[in-house]
Amino acid sequence: MTVLAVDAGTTGVTALLVTPDGRLAARGYREFPQHFPHEGWVEHAPEEIWAAALDAVGQALAVGKDAGAPPPTCVGITNQRETVVLWDRETLGSPRRAVVWQDRRTAGICDQLRTDGAEPRIAELTGLRLDPYFSATKLTWLALNEPHTWAGVTAGRTAVGTVDSYLIARMTRGLHHVTDASNASRTLLFDIRAGAWSAELGEVFRVPLDALPEVVPSYGVVGRTDPTAFLGLDLPIAGIAGDQQAALFGQTCFAPGTSKCTYGTGSFILVNTGETPVESDAGLLTTVAWGHPDGRLTYALEGSVFVTGAAVQWLRDGLGIISSAAETEELAASVADTGGVVFVPALTGLGAPDWDPTARGVIVGITRGTTRAHVVRATLEAITFEVRDVVDLMVREAGVHLPALAVDGGAAANNFMCQLQADQLGVPVQRPAVLETTGLGAAFLAGLGTGVWASTDELASTWRLDRRFEPGERDETGHRRWRAAVERAKGWAGAV
Repeated sequence: MTVLAVDAGTTGVTALLVTPDGRLAARGYREFPQHFPHEGWVEHAPEEIWAAALDAVGQALAVGKDAGAPPPTCVGITNQRETVVLWDRETLGSPRRAVVWQDRRTAGICDQLRTDGAEPRIAELTGLRLDPYFSATKLTWLALNEPHTWAGVTAGRTAVGTVDSYLIARMTRGLHHVTDASNASRTLLFDIRAGAWSAELGEVFRVPLDALPEVVPSYGVVGRTDPTAFLGLDLPIAGIAGDQQAALFGQTCFAPGTSKCTYGTGSFILVNTGETPVESDAGLLTTVAWGHPDGRLTYALEGSVFVTGAAVQWLRDGLGIISSAAETEELAASVADTGGVVFVPALTGLGAPDWDPTARGVIVGITRGTTRAHVVRATLEAITFEVRDVVDLMVREAGVHLPALAVDGGAAANNFMCQLQADQLGVPVQRPAVLETTGLGAAFLAGLGTGVWASTDELASTWRLDRRFEPGERDETGHRRWRAAVERAKGWAGAV
């Protein structure tokens, strides 16, 4: 048997067929367009996400069939978090594009709520902070600025959800409107201790709770796909988690204190804190890792870096100085250092630990001798510095002990960057044999929910090491230069 995982990320959808021993039997992938209607705005067309999902799953099924892999017996879903999607409950058509987690348009709403004194109570209930990153202020913006769209929500015709909710609605032809606690906990509308939507927060953000999905366990059967809508597949939907929590599960970080870093569009460092939410006053987020069928919640502490892999993508698509991400390893290694160049990739503001939505990207230290290799190396160094800042915060402010860091995501294939990361952290970096741990986590959740795997102990036995990077000397001078450049990036969007 195999388990199907659908991983709907920020720039594309990946589909995996996973075997009971934790290996990948097949993979499919399809990018979808990014829309930037105004400066700082980021949107996705829901129909393009759905089309990409169908294409990616179709590819994986075809590859699996050619390889003689058994058909899937269940499906798990993981997704970009915080992005808000609206769709008609009957037709499943979307009245507008989705507002993406990277979107900065609600900075003013966040500022006003902060001025009104709302942030301490919001943080107490949600474990989060007021930032455009999260879902609720995006919905407030729609209520204030698109009354015709919002009328459908208040009338009950239009459903509101995150990307997982939308995909499940499409897979089931609208029969199910659900999400799990890991996704709900990223909306600013979910009481993470009560494990339920908060009426108080609904009033703060002007969001009717009856428009939101039912919160179901992260593993266990919650519905079935409709074969007429989903490529002829009639499968139990048995796993749901936001992408970073799914990666934590896919890295088999089941014990309190275990941690991972995923290098995707951004980089997200999570540490499992068990059944007790750990609060941080220093820029870290308290979040739900996953919800159990018996109602228990496992929590995590998270540091969110918004742009890391997306910076490499920008080098390729925006500047055109590389043709592929794989090029960066050789280019970065071709120079002894960055030649004094520092790149702060605050292309959509800064997340942890600085949290400045008005920050913008800067490249400083450019001279006549600067080459594209220096800029590429500065980009990889920036990724490792950003992760170091978060991990240092976890160790210093939250008392987290980090004996090693498990890494995954596309950029983790870069040996040069992984070694830089180990050097900057001063602890070993461990890369698993399967880097697609986000999708793997969705498959693990679905398989655990349907009996493919009997326990988390059985899942843990499938984890295999690819390479361990031992730390060398930390670049303290480079890190001080990095922090100085970060200060120059802050507040740029508000500069006169």
